[in-house]
Amino acid sequence: MESYGYALSDATTALDIDRTYIKGYYRRASANMALGKFKKALTDFEAVKKARPKDQDAVNKYNQCNKIVHQQAFAKAIAVESSKKSVAESINLDTMVVEETYEGPRWEEGEMAVEFMTGLLDWLKDEKKLHRKYAYKILLRSKEIFEVQPSLVAVSIPDSSDRFTVCGDIHGQFYDLLNIFTLNGLPSQDNPYLFNGDFVDRGSFSVEVILSLLGFKVLYPDHFFMSRGNHESINMNQMYGFEGEVRAKYSQQMWDLFTEIFNWLPLAHLLQSRVLVTHGGLFSRDGVKVSELVDIDRNRQPPEEGLMCDLLWSDPQYIPGRGPSKRGVGVQFGPDVTEEFCSTNGIDLVIRSHEVKEEGYEVAHGGKCITVFSAPNYCDQMGNKGAFITLSTDLKPQFTTYEAVPHPKRKPMQYASPLFGLLS
Repeated sequence: MESYGYALSDATTALDIDRTYIKGYYRRASANMALGKFKKALTDFEAVKKARPKDQDAVNKYNQCNKIVHQQAFAKAIAVESSKKSVAESINLDTMVVEETYEGPRWEEGEMAVEFMTGLLDWLKDEKKLHRKYAYKILLRSKEIFEVQPSLVAVSIPDSSDRFTVCGDIHGQFYDLLNIFTLNGLPSQDNPYLFNGDFVDRGSFSVEVILSLLGFKVLYPDHFFMSRGNHESINMNQMYGFEGEVRAKYSQQMWDLFTEIFNWLPLAHLLQSRVLVTHGGLFSRDGVKVSELVDIDRNRQPPEEGLMCDLLWSDPQYIPGRGPSKRGVGVQFGPDVTEEFCSTNGIDLVIRSHEVKEEGYEVAHGGKCITVFSAPNYCDQMGNKGAFITLSTDLKPQFTTYEAVPHPKRKPMQYASPLFGLLS
């Protein structure tokens, strides 16, 4: 359920009552570790280890967490000592030779062609790997596009389009992504899409998903849109599989480049000045104006508070007001918060993702807050449907739901951190 915030609150309350309650330290450490807060987790695991020095489980968790803390400290020191040259600047495509034996899609000189993208989808569907030169070419070009976009992108739905499609979390479920395109058509100038974050992690075809989505962004920069989710971040990628998958399929350097690209993903989109689309939700304070979102400094890892944090992490709640996040990051916001934000900004609707829903979507807050989640049978075990939303120029949402489709026998979380196994 990913309710790490509740776990943190419960464990802390238990320890306030009884400082010797070892399970409280254990559960609080596990929750902090799942959130990527390894230093805090290490302190509590150390308390568990001291109280249970012969407990192998406690020793393993302490050792693994301590290893990550030291690795992060080393990486930080190296980053400070190194120059500010980005990974993208260190890549030279001209030195990458495409072997004559390579039979996959080719992107030669000039702009990307539609045929390259259709060929890419077919190639990846057959579990074949795109040549690294073309993968890097997609990444470098998409980074150039995202770098010049504001943190809040204004989107106009063209009159020539009979629909604009908003999709929620995909989470590495590539074959369900292909099913969306089967049901709703491939992206094009007349069939624009917005994918609302959490493209990667958990599902073990995250590389295939992100290369496909970034490819369409390159092909249709003004008709294909992508928002950042909370899983487009270093801590989440290290825990939930994307880093391991990229390293297994390509290289550490490529994952470092993905990190640079994720830092530049827009945080929200405003459709026709009337529909706000963002991954998480609304804010921990009243009075936020959409103009504040345009200039958010997003080229960084997500902070633990503030507007950027709320956009990536927050969730709606059914009762009025605000409450602490069940996740331990962001805030939970009630229908009155949604009403105030919409009224202040002349907005009709907030579309967000971030949460599994049994039917793939949920309409809440008097119809002004909609959740859409596009990964059916999430992690091959939740049994939920997936959904996407289509809007025309009248901005009335229409919902399409679907079941999961078969995929090759590669289990979810195959590339996840060993720490995740320790938490289960």
